[in-house]
Amino acid sequence: MQASVVLGFLFIAVIAGAAIAYAVGAAAILTFIVSDNTRYMAVLPQRLFSQLDVFAFLAMPLFILAGDLMNRGGLAKALIDFSMSLVGRLKGGLGHVNILTSVFFAGVSGSAVSDAAALGNSLVPEMEKRGYSRDYAAAITGASSIIGPIIPPSSILIFYGALMDTSIAALFAAGIVPGLLLAGVLMAMNAFYAWRDDHPGGRDAELPAVLPSALKALPALLLPVIILGGTLFGIMTPAEAAGVAVMAALLIGIGYGQLGWREVGESLHRTGVLLGALFIILCAISTFSYLAALMQWPQAIAATIDGWGLGPLQYLMLINVIFLLAGMVMDVKAAVALFAPIFVPVALAMGIDPVHLGIVICFNITIGLLSPPLGGVLLILATVVKMDYWRLIRVTLPFFLVELCVLIVLTFVPEISLALPKALGLR
Repeated sequence: MQASVVLGFLFIAVIAGAAIAYAVGAAAILTFIVSDNTRYMAVLPQRLFSQLDVFAFLAMPLFILAGDLMNRGGLAKALIDFSMSLVGRLKGGLGHVNILTSVFFAGVSGSAVSDAAALGNSLVPEMEKRGYSRDYAAAITGASSIIGPIIPPSSILIFYGALMDTSIAALFAAGIVPGLLLAGVLMAMNAFYAWRDDHPGGRDAELPAVLPSALKALPALLLPVIILGGTLFGIMTPAEAAGVAVMAALLIGIGYGQLGWREVGESLHRTGVLLGALFIILCAISTFSYLAALMQWPQAIAATIDGWGLGPLQYLMLINVIFLLAGMVMDVKAAVALFAPIFVPVALAMGIDPVHLGIVICFNITIGLLSPPLGGVLLILATVVKMDYWRLIRVTLPFFLVELCVLIVLTFVPEISLALPKALGLR
């Protein structure tokens, strides 16, 4: 009865256009009242504070700020030029450049939407000039932007690790191979399209020289190495690494001559707005999680799953379906915060590795950014490249299906995610 009240109210509120934070929070409070549990609301402020008072959360705003500073600081052009110098001369070279730049960008922003916006502004027009269709240029840009949140440092991995008390260093290590695997698969797909549709390669005279472009991109390339090395080998906590990232972003942006007081102020303002929105969502979903614990919903789910006779792999596939559907209509972090506390404890009780589970969930929910009806990458790309939204959905569908196949492989072969954390002694 109480679950149906929550779901019914949530559905009506979301359909009516209410923000997800207000819809979830209002549904939870209504259920407290309907289920005669208002006496527990007295400790709700303390509960909310304890949920947010997590040291690892400190890394998230700093990484968001660092990524925004780097995007404003001229790193995009340096990374694109370096990628052009490496793979631009290959057949379908600009498609490979698009993917490789997203790999490098992963250490800069860690945000699929930011990567899609940056590359949509710069690479899509350039690809059109070189003979690629706008459809293909937009599709490969959207598909490659999914790499960013998987290869660390990644705000979604930090968010999941802090929320579910999972080692962020282990999650960082576990994200490297899946992210590179996705990049390799997309490059193979781009090579096939280049052969089938006769996409051009770059002419040597048009390509940047390798050494000068490498030197210019070196600060941006070294930063992720410093952050990851410091985090994985225990030299820095994720929060300290994020602080180093902010200082480095400032110095690099000033060195490139792209950052001034105005840009820094705009970056701080945008980070504050994003964090305000994020922590409102966290407060609302913490209320919902408290309610779920009181109503014993995780135990009810565990009993239902036990009755179905699902094993660990079958349950992982069920989680994939749930999070994929959530990612299609919700903000990435909101979906993780809402559903992870309910479904993750059951998975852990089944003996599923928490790091492998974290990578599967974060990879899954990130793919939702490329899926209708509310995929964030699709929405931003349609705006940036001035393309019909539904047409963009159609042309990105083959890439979306391939990324789903990569997700299934990661689900069934946990060693892809766990090999590096084990080699580094993090598991």
